[in-house]
Amino acid sequence: MRILIAEDDAISRRLLESSLTKWGHDVVAVSDGRAALDILMAPGAPSLAILDWMMPEMDGVQVCQASRGPTMERILYVILLTAKGRKEDIVAGLDAGADDYLVKPFDRDELRARVHAGIRIVTLEQALSERVKQLEDALARVHELQGLLPICSYCKKVRDDKNYWHEVETYVTERSAAMFSHGICPSCRDGVLKVQLDELTHRR
Repeated sequence: MRILIAEDDAISRRLLESSLTKWGHDVVAVSDGRAALDILMAPGAPSLAILDWMMPEMDGVQVCQASRGPTMERILYVILLTAKGRKEDIVAGLDAGADDYLVKPFDRDELRARVHAGIRIVTLEQALSERVKQLEDALARVHELQGLLPICSYCKKVRDDKNYWHEVETYVTERSAAMFSHGICPSCRDGVLKVQLDELTHRR
C-alpha cells in the first residue's frame, strides 16, 4: 500500500521509511505538515498516512483536520505519531480526525500491527465504496425507465433516445435487471386465444 510519512525528525523518518519499505509498502516521506497536506490533497493521494504531531508549518493535528473536510470523498486512514502520552492529548488527536495513534519512541512490532489494522480498514472501506457505486449505477439504470416513454399505439414498440424502435421486452431488459416470463393474461385468454381456438374448431 502507498503510505505517507510526515515526520520532521530525520532519524525517526528514516526508521519509519525503512520499516515500511521492508514490509513491502510504497512510501512517500516529507518533513513538514504543509508538504504532507499538499500530497494528501493531490489526485492519487495515499490512503494511509502517519503524521507526527509536532511539525513545522502545520502540525499533525492541523493536517488531519484539513484533510477531513466535508467535501473530501477519498478514503484516508490517519495514524498520529506523538510523544504526548497523556490521555487528554490522545483524545484530542482522535477528536481531530485521527483513526489511531502511536506514542514515540515506537515499537516496530506495534507499528506493523497498527499499520496492518489500518490497511484492513482501508480495504474494507474501498470495497464498500465500490459496492455503493455499483448500487448507484444500478439505481441510475432503473431511473432510465422513469418518465414519458414513446410507445407505438399499434405494435407497442418503444422508441429510444436515438429514434430507434424496440420491442418492450428488449427495451426494459437493456435498462434494468428485470426479466420476463411469458404467459397469457385472463383477458387475452378469453378474448383472443379462445376466439382463435373456436375458429380452428369450426374449420375442422
